[in-house]
Amino acid sequence: MTEEPKNEETPETPDAADAAGDIAGAAADAEQAETPEESADAAPVAAAAGEVAERPEDGDEISAEADTDAEADDDDDEVATEAEKPAKRRGLRRGSAEAGAAKKQRSSRRPRPDAEPVFVRAQAKYVRSSPRKARLVVDHIRGKSVEEARAILTHTPRAAAVPVLKVLESAIANAEHNHELLPDELRVHQVMVDEGPTIKRYRPRALGRATKIRKRTSHITINLTNKA
Repeated sequence: MTEEPKNEETPETPDAADAAGDIAGAAADAEQAETPEESADAAPVAAAAGEVAERPEDGDEISAEADTDAEADDDDDEVATEAEKPAKRRGLRRGSAEAGAAKKQRSSRRPRPDAEPVFVRAQAKYVRSSPRKARLVVDHIRGKSVEEARAILTHTPRAAAVPVLKVLESAIANAEHNHELLPDELRVHQVMVDEGPTIKRYRPRALGRATKIRKRTSHITINLTNKA
């Protein structure tokens, strides 16, 4: 004889299956009863059969409870995930005190001591001043700090001091904008005044003669560095 395969999905035991079969048979007999006495005897059996038919199976109850537990776990996971999310950082409002302090802190950064020196250059070409007169001015600021150079050029009573001061301010602006350097840490590393093209003019003189006039120009170059 071959063994019949067991039905693993049926949660009922053999005793429960037999009892349910007996109740179902009794209910069928009650429906086919012809006399009132047989109908009265079969009424309780039919009611019991109805209760058995309406009673949910154990497997259905377990699956329903498992679904409820799974939904509750999903809700808890969603709440925990939202709680773990970092709060969105809001940017500082423009013009506020915090934004001003942050900007001031960024602008006050100092270069590291082991950083390589930075050289910043500014140049003015075709300045209407002779190289000799301009060199007399720039010799006073060579190797000086930016603040000292400004003070010297401001109080120098020479016409060439005006264009030299403009070139110095341009170099400072380049250092602040391009390399984020402060004027306090800059000094004049190199100053050069090269000769530019000469403009030639003539002036009439006595006895029909003409005298040559040379209007000389200069190229002024200033290099700044952040190393003392």
